[in-house]
Amino acid sequence: MLGGLPVAVHADDAWPSRTIAMVVPFPPGGVADTVARPVAQAMSRELRQTVIVENKAGAGGAIGMAQVAKAAPDGYTVLMSLSSLTTIPEADKILGRQSMFQLSQLKPIARFTADPTVLVVRADSPWQTVKDFVAAARSKPGAYSYSSSGNYGTMHVPMEMLKASANIRVLHVPYTGAGPAVMGLLSGQVDAISTGPASVVQHIKAGKLRALAHWGNAPLASLPNVPSLKEAGYPVEYAQWSGLFVPAATPEPIVARLREVARKVADDPAVRNTIGTAGSPILYMDTPEFQAYVADDAKKMKDVVQKIGKVE
Repeated sequence: MLGGLPVAVHADDAWPSRTIAMVVPFPPGGVADTVARPVAQAMSRELRQTVIVENKAGAGGAIGMAQVAKAAPDGYTVLMSLSSLTTIPEADKILGRQSMFQLSQLKPIARFTADPTVLVVRADSPWQTVKDFVAAARSKPGAYSYSSSGNYGTMHVPMEMLKASANIRVLHVPYTGAGPAVMGLLSGQVDAISTGPASVVQHIKAGKLRALAHWGNAPLASLPNVPSLKEAGYPVEYAQWSGLFVPAATPEPIVARLREVARKVADDPAVRNTIGTAGSPILYMDTPEFQAYVADDAKKMKDVVQKIGKVE
């Protein structure tokens, strides 16, 4: 009997002994997916165990987020989420429905990126500046549209903030993720989009899209000549961050190992180059900082979501 005891006590020492699933709660092509794939590849090398990316889209990201929140806390199911993680539970309250998950069910491990979203239109549009876009929207309320990854998501919330600040009406057209939403803009189904740089930088460089402004307070590394909305007279700010999470009850030894691996991955030149080239520089945060950051973001987003109100 005693011979088996150390195995039970130190079971976590063997982690990982099988494939780890990294759930991305959006379709391929968006910021979360762009970050997750090089991170998963680097984690596989560090852990000497396969880390596969599983896209579990739906409900603005809530389906994939809830899957991880309710998963066995054994380190074999992790989440690469965007900042919509902090808005969805509050949105559910506004809508008077049972939330699929709560923030308390997930433990932050590390932040990898934090990008201001960018206001983008097609290159053949008549709008050269955000003031042009606002003027057009004011002249024809509700005549123009923008796509998003879903209600209360990271592409919906910043546009609603701009609409309120500029006092304009623009029709919201939700898609199932950033990739499809960008395709909606490229194909002419909608007129504008707000998204992380990684989703659109290549299309901008190819001359298909034009960036009018961003939601940050400093120049963007990937789009240094694009002005901020604050510079244009609209005092709104929003960051679309990406980060790694596990179920809240995950044992501390596994959490510690994931923190160690995440730190190494964030410093990996190949990862930094891949994600940076896509338009999102690494802005790493370890668990204590990231926990505080997520808590603060949740407080801010609670106010924003309440101002947006009920959206069906």
